[in-house]
Amino acid sequence: MSDNLLSNINNPTDLRLLDEAQLPQVAQELRDFIIDIVAVKEGHLGASLGVIELTIALHYVFDTPNDLLIWDVGHQAYGHKILTGRRENFHTNRQLGGISGFPKRSESNYDTFGVGHSSTSISAALGMAIASNLKGDFNKQHIAIIGDASIASGMAFEGLNHAGVTDANLLVILNDNAIGIDPSVGALKQYLTAVKEGKNPRQNNMIKSLNFDYSGPIDGHDIFAVIKELKRLQKIKGPKFLHLITTKGKGLQQAEEDQVKYHAPGKFDATTGEIITKQEENLPPKYQDVFGLTVLDLARKNEKIIGITPAMPSGSSLKFMMDAFPERAFDVGIAEQHAVTLAAGMATQGMIVYCNIYSTFLQRAYDQIIHDVALQNLPVIFCLDRAGLVGEDGSTHHGVFDLAYLRCIPNLIVHAPRNEIELQNILYTAQLGLANPIAIRYPRGRGVINNWEQDYKGNYQKISIGASSRLVNGDKVAVLSTGTIAQNVSLALEEIIDKNKIAHYDFPFVKPLDENALHTIFKTFSKVITIEDGTVIGGFGSAITEFAASHHYISMITILGIPDRFIEQGTVNELQQYCKIDVKSLKELFSSL
Repeated sequence: MSDNLLSNINNPTDLRLLDEAQLPQVAQELRDFIIDIVAVKEGHLGASLGVIELTIALHYVFDTPNDLLIWDVGHQAYGHKILTGRRENFHTNRQLGGISGFPKRSESNYDTFGVGHSSTSISAALGMAIASNLKGDFNKQHIAIIGDASIASGMAFEGLNHAGVTDANLLVILNDNAIGIDPSVGALKQYLTAVKEGKNPRQNNMIKSLNFDYSGPIDGHDIFAVIKELKRLQKIKGPKFLHLITTKGKGLQQAEEDQVKYHAPGKFDATTGEIITKQEENLPPKYQDVFGLTVLDLARKNEKIIGITPAMPSGSSLKFMMDAFPERAFDVGIAEQHAVTLAAGMATQGMIVYCNIYSTFLQRAYDQIIHDVALQNLPVIFCLDRAGLVGEDGSTHHGVFDLAYLRCIPNLIVHAPRNEIELQNILYTAQLGLANPIAIRYPRGRGVINNWEQDYKGNYQKISIGASSRLVNGDKVAVLSTGTIAQNVSLALEEIIDKNKIAHYDFPFVKPLDENALHTIFKTFSKVITIEDGTVIGGFGSAITEFAASHHYISMITILGIPDRFIEQGTVNELQQYCKIDVKSLKELFSSL
């Protein structure tokens, strides 16, 4: 092969200086570059490998950044970042102080819209296109690149519906690979499959019926065909739609064959593709697996139990129940609003519904929580995976707002278990029959009980709603924690010299609070510290402060948690250090009291 071309591409202008015949070489080098870096540094792999040719073609044909590219979700934007001035620091991707794993406006003028959650690209691109028209710029191109899983979301359809009655210079590119993080589901997926197979929908085209100029489907890995079609579409005004067929993980055999595992595989061998497995003997279970295995066990005993997830069956471990009871466990696609109201509808008919949604994604269904569930006091069981700081995915994915945005909703119980045993016990308690809906939030990653499956799995105990517990006695300061951050408190207390001065209380229920315990605490201690892995504005600490104020207690209260700013990417421990809620910071604080 001739000299490396990628090393001389510092921006799309450099790319456009190449002859079109050289672009397949650029594609190979770009794939190899991403594989080599992600193999060592980790990150999202398969999505970016699947759009290499498209990425090169877009920057080759269009005048970026003057023409605007919006990448839906952004899992697939690694190639885009590398071609737009970030090749030299791509190795810092998703690391503390490094570049974000998702497009981010403050990072580059080529990142025209910040993303991380799905199905926003069409609305954003349409907004930009309408703004261009209003400014008298009718030549600027506005391109939304969206996957077949994301386009099935309600917001994407809202954008298409509006765009079809405008003269906006909008190009929607459907990157159709039949998979998001898990395989795509639903009637739209079946429709797109039929289109790809050349069946009747090609004539009775739903995209054309929305007033889009539809073209495709074409091979998204044929870079010359993609470039030719983009150049043609470049000259057409109004809303346009290009249907591309791609393969997620293209260019790495294992990533093509196991697209779910290689979405974000962790460390792997860049040459063979083999994932480097960590020694996992005798490790505590993942919280998601505690949820999945517990709900499966409960479902075996209670036929009214239903499971729902919006496109995260593997990530939430609802897959266990889906495999065993496919008629009672549902992946509804990227449709958080639908998931919540679907659960509400089932609850009206006496079903016991576990609706599992990542904390950051439940934000997308806030009205449905209030209007369709809490207002009607329907006992839906919300299971919020990835609560708290999630690490390298950064600000778009941290689940740090849930305690605050849920605590203010009437009728809703809010629970944060301290460990895996408490998680399985609240899951068990909830299906015994609650008078109210409940939100149960727990973190990403592993717990702390090494022998949970052997000694505790299925050994259920009913939890008293609203109850707290005193974990450590003390006579000077009361530390109140909620959720799994209690582990950091416990470890810090073990290391201080004067172990008798600090009492530690676990408040798993942020709502309702254990008011009897709080009266005792405020009558006993003149100094109270609250600790949470959620925002300090409106969360657990705020609830404790409100209680103290309403009862005229004058104890000094210190609230520790996530500061009032968006937290960037890094390891969970690094981010906890930044927020002063890691073990070392807490030890220093406790020692100074």
